[in-house]
This record gives sequence, structure tokens and C-alpha cells, in this order.
Amino acid sequence: MLTSKTPEGVRQQIWAHLLVHHALRELMCRTAAARGLDPDRLSFTDTLRAARRSVTTTPGVFSL
Repeated sequence: MLTSKTPEGVRQQIWAHLLVHHALRELMCRTAAARGLDPDRLSFTDTLRAARRSVTTTPGVFSL
């Protein structure tokens, strides 16, 4: 759901959604490669849920 009220805000939200999607797919590919699996066998929804749990249970884990 897009909540922005300006065209620029909508563009920013769309880019944010695309970047998160790309990051999750990259995580899936790396995880599959490490386990010797086909990335298509991993669930995007399960990956999203795991990422959400990880971010909410251990804030500040990501560093720049």
C-alpha cells in the first residue's frame, strides 16, 4: 500500500519496495547457494517473515 500523497513520495515508496524485493531475492540466492539448493525452492514469503523477525528482535544488527 502506498501512503504518500505526492508524486515524488510515491516514486520514493515504489523504489523502496523494489529495493527490499531485490535485497530479499539476493538473500535467497545466497542462502540457497550456501546450502546447495535451487533458489526457486525457497519461499519468498518465508524469507520476508524471517527478515522481519530478524529486524524486530535484534535491532541495530545491520551496520554501514
